[in-house]
Amino acid sequence: MDDLPRSQSPSPYATFSRKDWAALRADTPLTLNNADLKRLSSVNDPIDMDEVEQIYLPISRLLAFYVAARQQLFRATQRFLGHKETRVPYVIAVAGSVAVGKSTTARVLAALLARWSNMPKVDLVTTDGFLLPNAVLAREGLMGRKGFPESYDVQALLRFVSDIKAGKPHVTAPVYSHLVYDVVPGETTTVEKPDIVIIEGLNVLQTGERPKNGRVTPFVSDFIDFGIYLDADEPQLRRWYVERFMKLRETAFRDPQSYFRKYAAVSTAEAFETAETLWADINLPNLRENIRPTRPRADLILKKGESHRIDEVRLRKI
Repeated sequence: MDDLPRSQSPSPYATFSRKDWAALRADTPLTLNNADLKRLSSVNDPIDMDEVEQIYLPISRLLAFYVAARQQLFRATQRFLGHKETRVPYVIAVAGSVAVGKSTTARVLAALLARWSNMPKVDLVTTDGFLLPNAVLAREGLMGRKGFPESYDVQALLRFVSDIKAGKPHVTAPVYSHLVYDVVPGETTTVEKPDIVIIEGLNVLQTGERPKNGRVTPFVSDFIDFGIYLDADEPQLRRWYVERFMKLRETAFRDPQSYFRKYAAVSTAEAFETAETLWADINLPNLRENIRPTRPRADLILKKGESHRIDEVRLRKI
């Protein structure tokens, strides 16, 4: 078995080229326009209508089937039990490295799903809001580990997703500001009776180690119905991260409230060196140690090429 060529090795995934995946769109209507894409895309994460038509419309069609199947199972279970319970939301996770384009993917999918003919209610939440406040990270010596699993309030995140899957009508999540690079004190966002919840974050598919005391502890990924992992090679991710840092230096970093405002005033060479150091010391180790190991847990893996275009799609076999 181990001697088989890689292309012939058994895999839990069915692999599609961009062309083959695009054909699966079938008659799914295009409900976004260029103005929508401009609003939904992140800094240094280009996306065009071709990407929406060839990649994201087939994904939305697939998810429509999956959600419908889950709803049918729910109704069958209700008939079996002979009583009614609150239908719980379908939870989709979007995971991957810093600078790979998670935010854009999550926002585009949320917009497409909310435009289905039955107009489901779709909420999008990022795990950034569950990062520990900077004051706590500084006190614990974790500022250099921000984005690593230990920098999150894992119990609060776990309570959030478990309340969502319990069908609670109103569930709140803390809000994070990328401008000040911190959780906003007292500010929350409320998820109210959604049909679909998309959770976007670095380690949302992570499990972690079971406690040695034998207690059964659930993980956030235990509550995920469908996991998406955005993938790219390390050299591309490094380049995209540095390019994004340099673009932000000319834009958001110039805001007086920006946590990174000092980098707007330094030389281009110093800013470039800072970006390279942040990637090498923080983001690359986090990718290798914590983020990429969650990739095999995904139901759908989207592999990006040089220009941020998704060149390959892998769908977990059922």
